[in-house]
Formats: sequence, structure tokens, C-alpha cells
Amino acid sequence: MYDQILVPTDGSPAADAAIDHAIDLAKQYDARIHALYVVDGSAYSTLEAGSEIVVGALESEGEEATDRVAEAAADAGVEAVTSVVNGTAYRTISEYVDDNAIDLIVMGTHGRQGLDRYLLGSVTERVVRTADVPVLTVRENDE
Repeated sequence: MYDQILVPTDGSPAADAAIDHAIDLAKQYDARIHALYVVDGSAYSTLEAGSEIVVGALESEGEEATDRVAEAAADAGVEAVTSVVNGTAYRTISEYVDDNAIDLIVMGTHGRQGLDRYLLGSVTERVVRTADVPVLTVRENDE
């Protein structure tokens, strides 16, 4: 049913909550995990100096976050590939899905409720609304 499973990550505990679910599904279906970190440098483009430093730091953070996913997958005997790319998160995730024949997206949610959810929105919400493949959302543990 699933051959390619995407785990978008930002390195947060909410994103990390999705890793175990993705790995479990990958083991069941003998699927490959794709760990993706999107660097949205546009938020820092207005900085007169230092935007390259900020983007570089985000790319390093992305390498660490995707490596954590790959290590967890390897420990479970699941093949994994990692990617750190620049772009707008939800659009880049959608493009990655199309470019890599992804069958399922597994991603964390911060579990916002009420007014926060309507005012702030989220990458997860946009992906759920726009994805052409199933999206499994995993709520961050309160522990």
C-alpha cells in the first residue's frame, strides 16, 4: 500500500512525535522513509546583514533533524533518505511529494485549538488541505 513515506520535520517535539508512527508503517509495508526539512529563508531576507548566517544555521539544524529521523529508521531496519531544501514549507512539501512518488505523509501537529488555530494556521493544516496523498497527523505528547 505504501512504498514511500514522507516525514517532514522542523526538529520540534511535535515533528519528532511523528517519527515512530512513520517508521512503524514503513516496517509494516517495507517502505522507504523520506525525512524532509524545509528552510524558509524568505522570513530573513529583509535582514540587511547576516541573512546567509541565519539560513546557514537553519540548514545545519535541518541536517541534524533529518539525521535523527534517518538514525531512528536505521535502528529499526528501515531505509531512509534525507533532504534539506529551501522554499515555502507547505509548497515544498507538496513538490517533494510529486517529485518522489510519495504515498503517505506523516507529520506532527502542535495541537492548537480555538482562536490560535484560526489566526495562526499551520504548515500541517495547509498540507492536509492541499495534499494529493493521505496525511497522517500525530499530536505531540504532553509528557
